[in-house]
Amino acid sequence: MPKAYWIAHVTVDDPDAYGAYREANAAAFGKYGARFLVRGGDQQVMEGTLRPRAVVIEFPSREAAEACYHSPEYQAALALRQPVSTADLAIVDGWDQPDRADGSN
Repeated sequence: MPKAYWIAHVTVDDPDAYGAYREANAAAFGKYGARFLVRGGDQQVMEGTLRPRAVVIEFPSREAAEACYHSPEYQAALALRQPVSTADLAIVDGWDQPDRADGSN
């Protein structure tokens, strides 16, 4: 079963209040085996437009990624985030095929 990822692009309007969301989301992410791969680091947009903050979170499966989003723990955290930020969020299945040396993957 391939891993799944939350990929989010976020505009934070109130960094102090957003901090409360970051503290609150830890319960849900811990419960569902989430692991941050990207958490708001510097970014350089090469094509198109993105929000200023990028986040990539790895989950052991799509089921875990979806269950986390719909969980009471995350919904409580989300209620803290939504008034102070705007986000685009997708759950994406990981690639479960081995990389090929010829670049055709």
